Amino acid sequence: MLQIQTIEYRDADALLEGFLAYDETLPKPLPAVLISHAWAGRDEFVCDKARKLAELGYAGFALDMYGKGILGSGREQNARLMKPFMDDRASLQNRITAALEALRRHRAIDPDRIAAMGFCFGGLCVLDLARTGADVRGVISFHGLLSAPGNTHGNTIKAKVLVLHGHDDPLAPFTQVTALAQELSEAGADWQIHLYGNTLHAFTNPKADDPGFGTVYNDASDRRSWQSMQNFLAEVLG
Repeated sequence: MLQIQTIEYRDADALLEGFLAYDETLPKPLPAVLISHAWAGRDEFVCDKARKLAELGYAGFALDMYGKGILGSGREQNARLMKPFMDDRASLQNRITAALEALRRHRAIDPDRIAAMGFCFGGLCVLDLARTGADVRGVISFHGLLSAPGNTHGNTIKAKVLVLHGHDDPLAPFTQVTALAQELSEAGADWQIHLYGNTLHAFTNPKADDPGFGTVYNDASDRRSWQSMQNFLAEVLG
């Protein structure tokens, strides 16, 4: 039976609210997965991923980057919400670290068996978590933004890294993929990058249908990436 909880936590003065799902019948403590949302905020998409992870035997925690109850309602507002964190990556890193620490404190969670995954903007967030040298088992980026933050050069990446990416993603083009591979290698990371052909940005989101913007759902890439995620989590959290 799934246990669902909303959990308030803070990053400095910001009040945040995460969504936790886990199977209460499983022996505790549980391995857990942080889930970082796309640019609109902590929406039903990532809450549904938390439930799906709970069905796989993990605790899924959909974190909150923007603040309790804050959701974007369209492209312009989403961009305004995301921009401060893109402009100040140290702030982004502090915000996602606050979510990690909130999850670690939960009584049902094994603090030593935590991974993180994210979608679009959230993919960048979990990559930045790894770039800080955070002590997490692994991070997974689904069609994430890939640009380096500029404040983590020289850090050793402890987490294993899995990047699931559309080859034709215009928001994070192939030049950024190769730059990320170089960056991860220089940081000593154990990394994988899976590229999906004929695949654009947001390929896991069934509502994505804007070819002009470069966001289009791809059923095959969605299924393949979810299976790759399961294989990776079994390795790093098993």
